[in-house]
Amino acid sequence: MRNNRIGLKLGLIIITLFLIVLVFLGFSIERMFTNYYYARMQTETEELTSHFAVMADSTDAMSEQTMKTFAEFSNVSIFNMRQDGAVILHSGVHDSSDRTFIRTSDLNKIFSGKKVNLLYEDTTGHRYFVSGQPIQGGEGVASALYVMSSTEQMEQSLSGVRNLLILSGMGAFLLALGITWIIAQFLSRPLLQMQKATRKIAAGELETRLELKTRDEMGALAEAINDLAVDLQRYRDTRQEFFANISHELRTPITYLEGYSRVVKEELYETEAEKNQYLDIIYEESVRLQHLVDDLFDLAKMEEGKITLVLEWVDLSELAEHAVRKVELKARGKNLSLSILQSGTASCIWADSKRMEQIVLNLLENAIRYTERGGIKVHLLYEAASATFIVEDTGMGIPADELPYIFERFYRVEKSRSRQFGGTGLGLSIVKKLVELQEGKIQVSSKIGEGTRFEIRFALQSEYGEEST
Repeated sequence: MRNNRIGLKLGLIIITLFLIVLVFLGFSIERMFTNYYYARMQTETEELTSHFAVMADSTDAMSEQTMKTFAEFSNVSIFNMRQDGAVILHSGVHDSSDRTFIRTSDLNKIFSGKKVNLLYEDTTGHRYFVSGQPIQGGEGVASALYVMSSTEQMEQSLSGVRNLLILSGMGAFLLALGITWIIAQFLSRPLLQMQKATRKIAAGELETRLELKTRDEMGALAEAINDLAVDLQRYRDTRQEFFANISHELRTPITYLEGYSRVVKEELYETEAEKNQYLDIIYEESVRLQHLVDDLFDLAKMEEGKITLVLEWVDLSELAEHAVRKVELKARGKNLSLSILQSGTASCIWADSKRMEQIVLNLLENAIRYTERGGIKVHLLYEAASATFIVEDTGMGIPADELPYIFERFYRVEKSRSRQFGGTGLGLSIVKKLVELQEGKIQVSSKIGEGTRFEIRFALQSEYGEEST
């Protein structure tokens, strides 16, 4: 996990989000405590001011001394002032000459019967809550009473709360850092395993598999990578097998062509019949070679999308009978029966007659090649909206686990007996592509030892190109 960039990025994202939440939460808590302390101190200062106002209203001769004593006990400073700014009474530690907290507008409010509250900071940096209230006299407001309460203790308490929040935040951050690292490693480990696996697959180690069994998106991705590796491995194996087969298929006719043409050229035969036999072999091998080249060429064109279809109305019954006549000789050579059945009212399909004949011939030749006894049945089934062409043989059959792959290019069933049966493994792939190009559907079913059944279904269309309903 040395170059775990994914884990690093994931960890940075998680820890950044956590840090943002932590800072926001800490700021919110600090603001909550600050507002609480300020509101509480403001309330206490207003209550003290109200008590001093009641004392100042008293006609008792001892009221002034009581106010001073109470001010010292409460650790506040008081100013009792007339409207012209003259100080009637002062008590407390605050310098009586410092009256910068007294503003004319506030003083006028007090003498109009209103209360004022403000936060004041003196020249030394000390802060005070100041509350002003009117003191009633015989003919209205007699004086203004200011009470100054220092915020030093409150700020010390707030400083303690802030320090506690900082320490708690640092501890939470370190804890989150450790948890985030563990989570990032846990979440990124499957991605790193996938990265290593895909690099191995890209390097040709197609046997590589991932062992992730989770049921989430990670597990689905790992399963997709495993499926890709299986497909690539199968593709590589079939490609290698194809090249081996095609090399053999090409080498054999070329060897025959070279050998027998040299025999004929150098007149190494004894009779004219022997010469004609050699010429027949040369012709057969050239036809075989041409067939192989044509298959490869057709498949290449279809895969590149360069094949051109000439669509016309095709009588499927007539086409099937014509194809059966072509392969009849091969079937007789193996003592196989060959029959055609038809159900429903015959209808024409909109298709390419040349390509349709190629499809039918490939299926029939494939059935004859892998059938040793019994026979081949061709069944034409016409329904209201579709026409189905069925080729059913009594051959060796195809294993169930190989059925999904028989239409893949290069794939061949009975690989060990491929030389006996011939073929290049391209016929069924060509059939499937031609069927799909003409908007048909092909299905296959088979049982070992009983035979194989191919069904090709085409939707019937009207003369105006619309599908029948």
